[in-house]
Amino acid sequence: MTATDSMQEYLAEAYRIACYQPDEPFVSTSSLAEEMHVSAPAVTRMVQRLKHAGYLEHEPYRGIRLTEAGEREALANIRRHRLVECFLVDVMGFGWHEVHDDADDLGLVVSDLLVDKIDEMSGYPKRCPHGEPIPSADGLMPRVVDYPLSEVEVGYDYVISRVHTHDEHRLRYFSELRLEPGKRFRLVMRAPFKGPLQLQVDGQTHFIGHELAGALRVCSEAEYALV
Repeated sequence: MTATDSMQEYLAEAYRIACYQPDEPFVSTSSLAEEMHVSAPAVTRMVQRLKHAGYLEHEPYRGIRLTEAGEREALANIRRHRLVECFLVDVMGFGWHEVHDDADDLGLVVSDLLVDKIDEMSGYPKRCPHGEPIPSADGLMPRVVDYPLSEVEVGYDYVISRVHTHDEHRLRYFSELRLEPGKRFRLVMRAPFKGPLQLQVDGQTHFIGHELAGALRVCSEAEYALV
């Protein structure tokens, strides 16, 4: 069965969730429902369709895991989405807080030929504006090595790797603090008991809360360059 647009969207979201839980290959249907903004019964129905089509495995009480065919469909969707985001931001000048929903819509209608042209016009980016890696045309996902800002050691320089939120207000705030993918900063202090973190960015001191810091993934400069 050829994957429909809706099926690809579910597969892509399941793949994205799995990327943030490397020690657990199964994705819970509840987390998928939350990310897709749909009801639990809707996810159950789609999971049955995807399982019947051979795109995923489902284990009760564990969740779902994509098959090889499911990963191919997911990566094709993710590639289109992230390249469209790059084009909207880097070529058309939109803000990174404005493009997620439009990239969802446009990603469903662009052809492979147009995606390749978008890739070229955007300068063959390795990451989307939010720092997420972009799969290659032949379905290979670059390996990302990064860590939650809320967990790394104090007193070292880091680079923002990925920003794990599409919330417009959070993205605007991160931009105000210059905390965008590729930006270097120093983690100066972390208050105990999930208190605020003190960062130094371009010589300026900023404080962000523990919960907000959880949306930021960081790495070294060497780790930021994807190969």
